[in-house]
Amino acid sequence: MIPIKTPSEIERMRDAGRCASSIIAQISALVKPGVTTLEIDTAAADLMSDKKCTSAFLGYKGFPGHICISLNEEVVHGIGGKRRIQYGDIVKLDVGVFYQGFVGDNATTVPAGVIDPRVMRLLDATETSLVLAIKKALPGNRVGDISSAVENEIIAHGFSVVREFVGHGVGRKLHEEPQVPNFGRPKSGAKLRPGMTLAIEPMVNMGTSAVKILGDGWTVVTADARPSAHFEHTVLITEGEPEILTWRENIPLSALADQ
Repeated sequence: MIPIKTPSEIERMRDAGRCASSIIAQISALVKPGVTTLEIDTAAADLMSDKKCTSAFLGYKGFPGHICISLNEEVVHGIGGKRRIQYGDIVKLDVGVFYQGFVGDNATTVPAGVIDPRVMRLLDATETSLVLAIKKALPGNRVGDISSAVENEIIAHGFSVVREFVGHGVGRKLHEEPQVPNFGRPKSGAKLRPGMTLAIEPMVNMGTSAVKILGDGWTVVTADARPSAHFEHTVLITEGEPEILTWRENIPLSALADQ
């Protein structure tokens, strides 16, 4: 069953989304050459404590980090550690929090300094695919409309979507029904209804879509060691236009009106 949130639950989801988006905005500013991934994880933990929320990831199936932090060819689920960010890296930050019993979940990819123009195109295409997917999050549409919007945009740019890991419903739990793949057919899958809350999260590789998991049992990397990008928002299905619960003013979502 796909949970439908009540008006009071939606308000709490909004609060959780604001908490998650505030934290990711602040730790994004810390992404600089020389900083370790553990320093960013620790900063996120301190912010969560300040905001009276807790990590939705720490301890989830044994995950040891407060956030997921993944560099370059790492796709998702990277763990903060001694690795230092280098000039030209791309850093994926995935922040999920519990606040007042509900989850806010969002992700972004941050360049450390000036990056290769080809990698910048990867980031731009991935974020644009998220924008286009959110535009399809309308009552009466289906999950496949969201999925195909991502896939079509990514294929048009010559990149590939990760198939082993997908978006998902989110609410009282980090992962709820339905699954929201980044590939699929329009007008397929579950019908979208007001009150559904979805974590829509394109994970896009520059080369092959194939991935593998490292020996730590968590970090997912591209099979060809080429870069990967990841963007995510928690989105509420309303009676009209979708509402982004993890909205951040510094994200260029003007394409929602332009495309």
